[in-house]
Amino acid sequence: MANSVTVVGRLGQDPEIKYFESGSVKARFSVAVDRTYSKENRITDWFTIEVWGRKAEFVGEWIKKGALVSITGQLEVNRYNDQAGNPKEWPYIKATDVGFVGTKRDNAAPMEAGAAF
Repeated sequence: MANSVTVVGRLGQDPEIKYFESGSVKARFSVAVDRTYSKENRITDWFTIEVWGRKAEFVGEWIKKGALVSITGQLEVNRYNDQAGNPKEWPYIKATDVGFVGTKRDNAAPMEAGAAF
C-alpha cells in the first residue's frame, strides 16, 4: 500500500531549521489548510511538516510565514509515552517535495511561481 499525502496551504510561521552534529539538516513548520463547507462554515486544519537535507536548507532560505505552498510526502506518526506513562501520538508529514503555489506576490518570496525543491 502507498502512503502519499499532498496538501496546499499557507505557512503559519517561518520554518524552524535545526542542524545536527552528523551534518543533517531538518526544517519544521506548520501549514494551514482550509476545509470549506459553505460560505459561513470554514474549518482550518493545521499540519506539521518536516523536511530533511538540502530541501530543508532551501525551505529555510526561501519559504516564509504566509507563503502558499504545496507539500507532498508521507504521513508519519511519532509514538511515545508522556511523563505519566500514557501513550501519545503526534502525526506529521515528512515532505519529499515543497513548492510555491501562485505568484511571487501571493508568496512574498523571491522565487518563481511553481518552483519546487
